[in-house]
Amino acid sequence: MTSSAAVDNPWFRRFNPSDSAPARVVIFPHAGGSASYYLEYANALAPYADVLAVQYPGRQNRFTEPTISSVEGLAEELCRELRGWTDRPLVFFGHSMGAAVAFETARRFERDGLEGLGRLFVSAGRAPSLPRDSEVHKLSDDRLLAEIVKLGGTDERVVEIPALQELILPALRADYTAIETYRCAPDATVSVPVTGLAGESDPNATAEQVAQWERHTTGGFDLRVFPGGHFYLADRTDEVVRLLTAHLGG
Repeated sequence: MTSSAAVDNPWFRRFNPSDSAPARVVIFPHAGGSASYYLEYANALAPYADVLAVQYPGRQNRFTEPTISSVEGLAEELCRELRGWTDRPLVFFGHSMGAAVAFETARRFERDGLEGLGRLFVSAGRAPSLPRDSEVHKLSDDRLLAEIVKLGGTDERVVEIPALQELILPALRADYTAIETYRCAPDATVSVPVTGLAGESDPNATAEQVAQWERHTTGGFDLRVFPGGHFYLADRTDEVVRLLTAHLGG
């Protein structure tokens, strides 16, 4: 796989291509998030892994493409697109909505007999079978934008600019629709080990809710709790990167 392949594939941003790294990390962003949010992580992981930051359609360089408003739809597309990137041991890292997308992509890897996935990291995402009763995706534009500012991870000044609102709202609403309408059976599992990551003061995905991912793997589970809220990872790059690199294959 050459570095130009990621340039040609709109699903992935490969900020620091490394054809010699022994492993590959695939990062699945949060609702409303884009690949570039994880640039710092891609830079920090570069010595140890080739990083593919997922770019969902409908944002940044994919602004003109139709959004996908279901977790399962995103996972089906990503399973297909990742088939060409299994030449090295893989680790999936999903944050918030991305945790569910990563899990469903992993399930499809196993369904299709694809090999190479070694571990799934699920960050700030409650276990997939837990009830989801929020309806943020049905809020007005103003209230939807206020909700993401409240969670952190989005600069309040950005959502005050009408032109930028127009750019981010379609993808944001599609992502919230995807995660809030997502349903998963209590017995759905993957066979790879799962590591849960939680912010100790996260109201959207408490440590107890993240811990229940244990029910969704037959490969073993461990939990790490970090100081901070839903976007704890913005201030804990070094710690999270150390955790990831400790579990890289190759």
